[in-house]
Amino acid sequence: MTKTLDLVFLWHMHQPDYRDHGATGVGAGGTAAHQSTGEFVLPWVYLHAMKDYVDMAAHLERHPHIRCVVNFVPVLLDQIEDYAQQFASGEFRDPLLRMLATPDLDRISDADRRLLLATCFRSNHVTMLAPFPQYKRLHDIYQLLVHENEIAYGYLSGAYFSDLVTWYHLAWTGETERRRNPLLATLMSQGEGYDADDRQRLLASIGELITGLIPRWRALAARGQVELSSTPQTHPLSPLLLDFQVARESLPQAPLPFAAAYPGGRSRVIAQIGAARTSHARRFGATPVGMWPAEGAVSEDFVKHLATSGCRWIASGEGVLKNSLAASGIADPHAAYRPWRLEKAPGLTLFFRDERLSDLIGFDYAKWHGRDAAQHLVTQLEAILDAATENETPVVSIILDGENAWEHYPYNGYYFFDDLYALLAEHPRIRSTTYAELLARSPSPVATPLPRLTAGSWVYGTLSTWIGDEAKNRGWDMLCEAKKSCDRVLASGRLDAAQIAAVETQLAICESSDWFWWFGDYNPSAAVASFDSLYRRNLTRLYRLLQLEPPPQLETPICAGSATAEGGSMRRVTVSQS
Repeated sequence: MTKTLDLVFLWHMHQPDYRDHGATGVGAGGTAAHQSTGEFVLPWVYLHAMKDYVDMAAHLERHPHIRCVVNFVPVLLDQIEDYAQQFASGEFRDPLLRMLATPDLDRISDADRRLLLATCFRSNHVTMLAPFPQYKRLHDIYQLLVHENEIAYGYLSGAYFSDLVTWYHLAWTGETERRRNPLLATLMSQGEGYDADDRQRLLASIGELITGLIPRWRALAARGQVELSSTPQTHPLSPLLLDFQVARESLPQAPLPFAAAYPGGRSRVIAQIGAARTSHARRFGATPVGMWPAEGAVSEDFVKHLATSGCRWIASGEGVLKNSLAASGIADPHAAYRPWRLEKAPGLTLFFRDERLSDLIGFDYAKWHGRDAAQHLVTQLEAILDAATENETPVVSIILDGENAWEHYPYNGYYFFDDLYALLAEHPRIRSTTYAELLARSPSPVATPLPRLTAGSWVYGTLSTWIGDEAKNRGWDMLCEAKKSCDRVLASGRLDAAQIAAVETQLAICESSDWFWWFGDYNPSAAVASFDSLYRRNLTRLYRLLQLEPPPQLETPICAGSATAEGGSMRRVTVSQS
């Protein structure tokens, strides 16, 4: 009998809530007046949607024999639907889209000019700017006139800004769309002199992509090619919401926040899980079979809650498994290639990420020729299969962001995926599959008992990316104080049902893991400033919704970041292979 290997790709799609949900003032009679503007502070949701979420779907549509798991975080889907509504109404709450739609860019304000110059060069310049001479020329002009002299932006014409905002959106289009949509080829060939009509046509094309995105993924799931999974609603670090002390299971000396615990964390975790399962069922017709916990962060207590909710599988990082086995006195070099079960979480199967292979895709293969990278990955899988015992079918989990790596690849990874998926589809011993399909098999793979689970995440097997640093801990203390205020006001009974719902929605946004990810001196200053400001604005709005005066410390930045740091949206776990 020929030995086979089961390969599960889990592409994780996530962006935090980038909307400024608005100021809250005092209305007539002293009652709180809530006005949610919903203005988008950063454009990453729709930019990644038109480039990466579209491309990742198209790769699978071209290779119908490939199976994979795609994880959509509900707060991301909320924003994609928000953008679809904006395109339907023609009223844009994203300033960059407003600029693309503005008929006369000669008459825009100085603030809008600054916005375009600050935004429209944010990309990987090697793959998304340098290949386009006319776009690069716009950048050269910017560096010449503006970088050295801030006043000079006023001399740039409306024609310059029209070309700039057009090229930025063209650079963020997916490679599959460039090959499918004649409009994109025409505009890119034109190169310059874009007018309002050109921009309107591009805007309409983007709208079609955004509007059709969720139905497109729904169709892939309906035909059985993709398993759609979820994450608790706003991507919270659930193990820490339950207990700060679990951070010390992997790092015993980790400094913790002054607050002893996050108030009412258990009820918040249950609410976040429940909201995700409900919203997933509304969008895709059924609750998810499994979940990728935010950041792959798990603890025994959290896993029990997932099992109780009806979740049948979860995945986490290989570092978590290594720490857990070490704590149990177990040494097994092939441990990551089999499913596991925890006695305290009956009915739930645990899978673990192959860190080395996932990091090869995330960080190294972008520098390789696509065919060479694809063949190398297949060879690595064959080696894992050859090392397995005769009666063992390895399950290899490759798990990483479905959006952030591809801008480092030529052509957004088009050739890498084309070669990889083609090789895998034809391979006689490697089967791409999904976790749901594995569990539905008869007989299904036997899960190995895991004596204990050491709390941690996919990053280094610890929780240090979100707690233990002075700025991160300060962020947690601010959230804990806000939650205490929240509990007091809700217990008072002075808010009506609509006000309570608004408070709970805002609280969930504040609980996102992303704010704590970006605090730290190893992250770039500009990115830290954006997330720091938005986090504090979210907490401020929470206090306003509670009809309380926000504490003064919310006016002071939490963290400055580093002027020399680069990247920040991805973390390497393994040593570089390049």
